[in-house]
Amino acid sequence: MHPGGEALSRRRFLHIAAAGAAALAGGSVAALSSCDPATGPGTGDGIRSPLAMPATLSAAAASLVAAPGTASIARHESSSAWLFNGLLPGPTIRARQGEQAHIHLLNHLPEPTIVHWHGVLVPALADGHPRYAINPEASLDYEFPIVQRAGTFWYHPHAHHLTAGQIHRGLAGFFIIADEEEDALGLPSGPREILLLLQDREASAAAAFNYAPTTADLHTGMLRGVPFGNGVRLPTLEVSRQRYRFRVLNGSQARVYLIALDNGASLSVIGNDGGLLPSATEVESVFLSVGERIDFLIDFAAFPAGTRIMLKSLPFSLPSAPDTQYPQGLEMNLLELVCTGGGGATDPALPAVLSSVPPLAAAGAPEREFVFRSTEDMHLINGRSFDMNRVDEQIPLGQVERWLFLNDSALPHPVHLHGSHFQVVSRSGGRNLVFPYEAGWKDTVLVMPLETVEVLVQFDRYRGIFPLHCHNLQHEDMGMMLNVEVI
Repeated sequence: MHPGGEALSRRRFLHIAAAGAAALAGGSVAALSSCDPATGPGTGDGIRSPLAMPATLSAAAASLVAAPGTASIARHESSSAWLFNGLLPGPTIRARQGEQAHIHLLNHLPEPTIVHWHGVLVPALADGHPRYAINPEASLDYEFPIVQRAGTFWYHPHAHHLTAGQIHRGLAGFFIIADEEEDALGLPSGPREILLLLQDREASAAAAFNYAPTTADLHTGMLRGVPFGNGVRLPTLEVSRQRYRFRVLNGSQARVYLIALDNGASLSVIGNDGGLLPSATEVESVFLSVGERIDFLIDFAAFPAGTRIMLKSLPFSLPSAPDTQYPQGLEMNLLELVCTGGGGATDPALPAVLSSVPPLAAAGAPEREFVFRSTEDMHLINGRSFDMNRVDEQIPLGQVERWLFLNDSALPHPVHLHGSHFQVVSRSGGRNLVFPYEAGWKDTVLVMPLETVEVLVQFDRYRGIFPLHCHNLQHEDMGMMLNVEVI
């Protein structure tokens, strides 16, 4: 493992990435074929392959093996990757509120790793802090209670300086929690519950999972031109004429998506990072930054068989954005939806109130400010680079606080907090509003260039050290992270 206090230089980071790329090439099966040029990059339809649905494990008795392997990324086409249990995405771990999770992790990678349960409220020792990374061929047993409400969460590596490469090579999966409140809504389930992990990659099988960031990547974050869904390049999905639930996760390196349907129909958003919204909200588009999740319904009952609808990322621009080959705001066709002749049944109307989300008390809340600044070769919070063993902030357990996330740079910063969720209160500058799909509880919030986002946060479960960081993975690995100690 790398020393906790090491300042990560551009040269050192490139050395780590190159070493990992060599280990990948030497430790797994070579790519079987290359990509047809018609598949990308850009927004063309190309040749599409069926969206793969991840396998399922119970959190009550789950085992995860992280190891080099081979992933199917298109029809008759595979790629070298690093996988959980040989699968891409990793198996979906399902749990219910009130259960006890027992998860065994075995590391068959050529470097240290650790798993973070993103958005799941767990004790500090089980959170996947980089300090607890395990060496190759070591194992770790996680045990923690499922204490929170239903929602769409995920798991991924969180080793110091190594997070970006391990996620890019394929290590990520969903963590779904259910409870009685959500059960009572009768939401679509089984084949009508679609889990979608979005990532942007290179088109060819040889390059898609290869982690070799350029100098520009280390500044902006890795941005590539071809959309992958659940590890499949340019995915397509057949849907019957019924209501579907889509749980969408942005598991990219740095890409911000502006999600919409190409026919102009609205998305009925019912949940986000922290579970159900107080009520469903109809929106035309949704910003989704790295680490965020969005949970929405689409009703296909009115569409005749053969209708093709595209789930897209709409184009958008950023002020003073760096000039890159595949910039933020690149238009992308994310998932083709093809209506079949089945179904046609009418689902029950959603209730006006989906969930109760009591607001945190803001009066008299102490305030903290976190300034996210990116220079040419550094990514800092409050002028500091991450020291794994340094405590940066101390927060009393149970105290409600007002935190300000200030983006003092030309790059987007998705800010993620471990150990608690928060409520978004305001956004000033930039887009200058809180979107209706940001209601309820969040664990990640997008702070665009020159924006300030105000949140209310309360650590009310566990004491210990939890990270706060930018979820642009190159920014995180290069130091845009700090330690919060709950006392």
